[in-house]
Amino acid sequence: MASYHPCSAVSAAKATLSVVIDQAKQGEPSLITRHGRPEAVLISFEEWQRLSQVPSFGRLLMAAPVMDDDLPSPSGGLRSAEL
Repeated sequence: MASYHPCSAVSAAKATLSVVIDQAKQGEPSLITRHGRPEAVLISFEEWQRLSQVPSFGRLLMAAPVMDDDLPSPSGGLRSAEL
């Protein structure tokens, strides 16, 4: 699990926003809670850019160089389903 700066209520985060931003810039994300429940995580802009560039698993699969003989051919065709 990722490590976060200790939980901060929305009101505390608003009161100390400059500190929370400085912590994020130093690589320390802050978990913001509302009524004791996690609501948001504040991360640095650089970290957000890095995370937003990660391709989805589906895009990685579609970009993979696959040759015709890389995957086994289905044997026996489709199976019948009884409903």
